[in-house]
Amino acid sequence: TLASASSSSDSDTGGASPPPRKKHRASAAEGAGDSSMQANGAGQGQETGDLSCLNSAQNGESSSAGHSNGLLSSTDNGNSGGTSNGASTGPGPGSMAGSTSSNSELKKKKRLTQAEEDVIRLIGQHLHGLGLNQTVDLLMQESGCRLEHPSASKFRNHVMEGEWDKAENDLNELRALMHSPNAIVVSSLWPKPETNCRMKFLLLQQKYLEYLEDGKVLEALQVLRGELTPLKYNTDRIHVLSGYLMCSHAEDLRAKAEWEGKGTASRSRLLDKLQTYLPPSVMLPPRRLQTLLRQAVELQRDRCLYHNTKLDNSLDSVSLLLDHVCSRKQFPCYTQQILTEHCNEVWFCKFSNDGTKLATGSKDTTVIIWQVDPESHQLKILRTLEGHAYGVSYLAWSPDDTYLIACGPDDCSELWLWNVQTGELRTKMSQSHEDSLTSVAWNPDGKRFVTGGQRGQFYQCDLDGNLLDSWEGVRVQCLWCLGDGRTVLASDTHQRIRGYNFEDLTDRNIVQEDHPIMSFTVSKNGRLALLNVATQGVHLWDLQDRVLVRKYQGVTQGFYTIHSCFGGHNEDFIASGSEDHKVYIWHRRGELPIAELTGHTRTVNCVSWNPAIPGLMASASDDGTVRIWGPAPFLESQEADGLNENCSNMDS
Repeated sequence: TLASASSSSDSDTGGASPPPRKKHRASAAEGAGDSSMQANGAGQGQETGDLSCLNSAQNGESSSAGHSNGLLSSTDNGNSGGTSNGASTGPGPGSMAGSTSSNSELKKKKRLTQAEEDVIRLIGQHLHGLGLNQTVDLLMQESGCRLEHPSASKFRNHVMEGEWDKAENDLNELRALMHSPNAIVVSSLWPKPETNCRMKFLLLQQKYLEYLEDGKVLEALQVLRGELTPLKYNTDRIHVLSGYLMCSHAEDLRAKAEWEGKGTASRSRLLDKLQTYLPPSVMLPPRRLQTLLRQAVELQRDRCLYHNTKLDNSLDSVSLLLDHVCSRKQFPCYTQQILTEHCNEVWFCKFSNDGTKLATGSKDTTVIIWQVDPESHQLKILRTLEGHAYGVSYLAWSPDDTYLIACGPDDCSELWLWNVQTGELRTKMSQSHEDSLTSVAWNPDGKRFVTGGQRGQFYQCDLDGNLLDSWEGVRVQCLWCLGDGRTVLASDTHQRIRGYNFEDLTDRNIVQEDHPIMSFTVSKNGRLALLNVATQGVHLWDLQDRVLVRKYQGVTQGFYTIHSCFGGHNEDFIASGSEDHKVYIWHRRGELPIAELTGHTRTVNCVSWNPAIPGLMASASDDGTVRIWGPAPFLESQEADGLNENCSNMDS
């Protein structure tokens, strides 16, 4: 929360300084009509680019050389008439008195801390960006601070005015202020170009492009051959730049170079790049206050237990006057619908990849396809797929959601491949009556799948059930195909997950647990695996580093097969069923549950989070029902209550 204004402001009014400043500004405005002088500088780019706010009196500079707040005079740009504000080169009638008064008061005030100076500079930069230059002048004069070093300010002005020779000369003055003494090219030698500064190269590149846009081909060619090439830096880029000589007109050049063209926009972008090589004490990074505020908002969102919406990087979408708070009432913790169409235990549920459908499999031998209403998020039956004599314990949608594969329990040797669009059975596959096909996973190409079971079967098949490959002796508990299209992960009866490559027939150990892995699922990016481990609960593994990341607490897991899932926006959440009849939800970074959902009356076998609607979740239970979870109803009337709920920090 932003702090209130300091009470010391009553004594820091600056004495008699503000009234003379207003008078001085008025005279500057009256002189704006002079054809030799702009209201705020010698050229329009001066106002945009000039950020030097060093108090001239405090730094011993002559007031004739600058604005009363240190802004460079027009003489710096080669014009001899007047100061930056169009007034006479001498001090205004009240400015010296005001400056003396201000300085005497500054001596009486305590010295500002570094943090206070930084805040003043940040505020000054932000106000300048809003065009409130007079306010910036007064702030800097009264505080005795400056926005940037005078050399950097002069450099900024020359870049914004397109005075490239002067800007190059400024680099020599900036040498002592740079991060590295080798930052500027001063000879034909270029040590370690990949780590050194590109400031001169960037300046000359802009100069070259502007010459080309103006039709000054000979001058551009001279810059390319006589200035850029001798740097012996980024020769690939120089070849690209030389190709722009063939552009027939300015529009063609801007399109090929992906460049805004000569003017304030491209020069401001150039400055943003250039100032990354200068320390912030010399020149502030662009829009620094907005960056800090955005980081603060993002950090609050990251720490919010229930934040489940897409992040908007715009500060306009949030209030900076309140801490970020998401209410539990906005989270899918409330039963929205109870689906009772199954007449026996429901073993599995899975939303389609596009989130428009839900498939549920039951001991009653049926699979029901449900349609999700995009507005109300209510579900209704689309079709029922029948004939699975042993019941349906696992379901897998094809990548394009055209097909659905259904598997049965341990004693089932058959696999069904359904066309969801038509409701027709495309393939009923069974290699042997001795097989046990209890798990399945689709290859990302949608043309193949792998299946297996605990009796040692591990097959790769096409859509017609034809056997493409097989792996002998692997007792499969659960399967997953990675995004590379080659690697298949399989948990087996040795309490491990191994990676199998069907192309080169290699395999490797990835995860080793101390107890049986009943099921597992993998995050969209393929980096994390979520395991339900017998008697242990839910474990999160990093597949790349092959380390156990976290053990989630609360869930009751014996030797039943329970399926957990990633979910929510950016897969920030984890949900799992439990043998204590509850659904548990954790934030991925916290071990303790943030929600325990009650309603089922028997073991919850499976939980599925809608991949397209972060606030929608389904759970399947032995009580014969499927519950659909969503935000609290009548959310609008409860928003006021939600503001009072705090999102505490998670224990990691």
